[in-house]
Amino acid sequence: MNPPRHDLDDPEYAAFAWGRFKRILRWMALAALVTAGLAELVLYHWLGGLNFVTASATFLGVFVTMMVAAALMGLMFLSSGTGHDERVEDPLKGEVDID
Repeated sequence: MNPPRHDLDDPEYAAFAWGRFKRILRWMALAALVTAGLAELVLYHWLGGLNFVTASATFLGVFVTMMVAAALMGLMFLSSGTGHDERVEDPLKGEVDID
């Protein structure tokens, strides 16, 4: 009997892994919203009233930066956690001389 595969080729495990990834992104979206809101409050406290362009650029900049970072880190952990990284073949293995 073959051992169970825990990689993205197994549809059940892929659904589990992508579900976990989406759940993490939802939590990070909440954290990003809170952080962007706090950034707005800090700027309002320091500078007084903010015009719409400054407030929206700050909010979107903080939110989008955090979401891109969360998505990239999540994909990195998804790739590593599902065994995808171990399946990559190195065509130069044994041919590169590092001295």
